[in-house]
Amino acid sequence: MGNRLTLLIMLLILCHGVSMTMGLWGIETEDIENASHSKPKKMFLLQNSKRLVKTDAGEMSVLQSYGGRVSERQLHIGFITMEPNSLFVPQYLDSTLILFVRSGEAKVGFIYHDKLAERELKNGDVYQIPAGSTFFLSNIGDGQTLHIICSIDPSESLGVGIFQSFYIGGGSNPVSVLSGFHPHILEAAFNVSGAELGRFFTRRHDGPIVHVGDSHAKASSLWTKFLQLKEDEKLHHMKKMMQDQDEEQENNDGEVKQKTSWSWRKLLETVLRNEIPKKKSDHVTHHSPHSCNLYDRKPDFKNSYGSSVTVDGSDYSPLKSSGVGIYHVNLKPGSMMTPHVNPRATEYGVVVKGSGRIQILFPNGSNAMDTQIKEGDVFFVPRYFAFCQIASENEPLDFFGFTTSSKKNKSQFLVGASSLMKTMMGPELAAAFGVSEDTMQNILNAQHEAVILPTSWTKHEHED
Repeated sequence: MGNRLTLLIMLLILCHGVSMTMGLWGIETEDIENASHSKPKKMFLLQNSKRLVKTDAGEMSVLQSYGGRVSERQLHIGFITMEPNSLFVPQYLDSTLILFVRSGEAKVGFIYHDKLAERELKNGDVYQIPAGSTFFLSNIGDGQTLHIICSIDPSESLGVGIFQSFYIGGGSNPVSVLSGFHPHILEAAFNVSGAELGRFFTRRHDGPIVHVGDSHAKASSLWTKFLQLKEDEKLHHMKKMMQDQDEEQENNDGEVKQKTSWSWRKLLETVLRNEIPKKKSDHVTHHSPHSCNLYDRKPDFKNSYGSSVTVDGSDYSPLKSSGVGIYHVNLKPGSMMTPHVNPRATEYGVVVKGSGRIQILFPNGSNAMDTQIKEGDVFFVPRYFAFCQIASENEPLDFFGFTTSSKKNKSQFLVGASSLMKTMMGPELAAAFGVSEDTMQNILNAQHEAVILPTSWTKHEHED
């Protein structure tokens, strides 16, 4: 009796939280009352897409989050596509990125504790790049296009667009963040002549994502050689690369100029805040943050109809600083994730394979959104709102996503063998529905599956 009363109180508190959240999302009472009488809009699908980068070597686009007068934390969802042998040039952002490798292989390098850390990422890997950390991203897959989904936290942004990139490498396109300093300041900082710096800051003109490799060697030899080096060799060879390019420029101009001694150690220390040791230091990369692979983890739940896995800050420590969780759900054809609520966080989901349907309810039980979803669609579900996902009859529904909390976001399932209602079953719940306790028990005991359930067209197939 005591346990049932406690659960009933929790349910009432949950309903109160939902009512408060409606106002925060800018949902008016009259809109809720009229929702069942009008066709629901796709208000919880992210559709405001903006392309931020587009070159021959790749592109990046972002779906912007929204939500009326929302006070709940929001996340933008980004998509990065990079062609084989390409590089996203060194930069730092005013927002934390959490990368998920949907397909392909990547190498990410960024400054960690004033050292250059590099990690190779494969399909299913998750990796975090903190705001303000200088990084580069390269496609190292053999002939494969790299596809990355990422979360972008706008709470850290300067408010200039979706987020602000500060490019370290660059020329006329992208423009290096250093290029605007007065020439005298740059000459003193680099200990290099103004003429040499002028050529240095005007070479790059083909965008933030560039080709590297033999087919584009002339245009991007600097980055190609840089990525091929081991960590302790990069500093030494960068000096030689620029000397070679200086000779090429001198030959083209028909002039012979005295070579300047470039201080590449000073360049990296000043720009990247990195002190590269004279000898190889394997411990730098060894102690840098590791990646986490969603596909290698044991599912939190699995049955004949699908599986789900979540990763929070206790599973992958870098998530603690970002306050973001991640998850992956696979529903087999015709299966359904039973109606549930997230009591701790808003959920963002990206359909990575297949198709299906999602329904989200307003707190009064009326329909907020009931729509078909397919590969590439992005949905979000506000905290406390009840919802469910259903795979199409003939194909699975596979989706990956982020939550706005790195703490354990234990979903509350409303229906099923392990549901909140099943746990609360008793005279109080029966009275709430106006039925006898026996009727209540018969209804709640009819479902033997939990969390992921069969629908009418798949149930008999599994029983045969």
